[in-house]
Amino acid sequence: MHTTKDFLPESFYLSNDVVQLAKALLGKEILTQIHGQVTSGLIVETEAYRGPDDRGCHAFGGRYTERTKTMYTQGGVAYVYICYGMHPMMNVVTGKEGNPHAVLIRAIQPIEGAEIMAQRRKSASSKYVLTNGPGKLAIALGITKELDGTCLFNKVQPITIYNKIIVPESDIISGSRVGMSIHVGSCSHRPWRFYIKDNPWVSKPLFVDYSGKW
Repeated sequence: MHTTKDFLPESFYLSNDVVQLAKALLGKEILTQIHGQVTSGLIVETEAYRGPDDRGCHAFGGRYTERTKTMYTQGGVAYVYICYGMHPMMNVVTGKEGNPHAVLIRAIQPIEGAEIMAQRRKSASSKYVLTNGPGKLAIALGITKELDGTCLFNKVQPITIYNKIIVPESDIISGSRVGMSIHVGSCSHRPWRFYIKDNPWVSKPLFVDYSGKW
């Protein structure tokens, strides 16, 4: 049973340090209530995207479009977009209004409603591939483009994020983000992908721990 005191507070999302928030979201529980069906999972992998100076971000250079406008709202809402015209992607908007920062949720470990997730994905619930990717987990949780802009705190919403566990820094692995092309230049090497060490639900490819600072 979840209560309002379990929600991540609005203040959690307002830091302008999107990289730190990408790490802080590890170990939190994302829960959806879609058409009366409840599903949830532990966030085990994330990626940070930092607005204007990040060529890997949709809002690089202050780009403001119908798709990216949600990124410019105050932190604490969902930014959901469609990748390759077919896969929904769930992001958490962070920072103050006007700063287009977001954290992509890349993988979750199912907690509640695994059978429902499997039905949505037409996959076996016992397989780690059920939710080990951003498109996979969004489909499993029932997240669609229509949920873009959904508030994530303080009230009953289709998508909410709860406190669950605190992952120690020693258990967080960092490395380059997935799918960065040569067109994003040095930004492709930013070590802004994070996952929980040894968690089997993390997406592929894995990588060696990166201890440097950007």
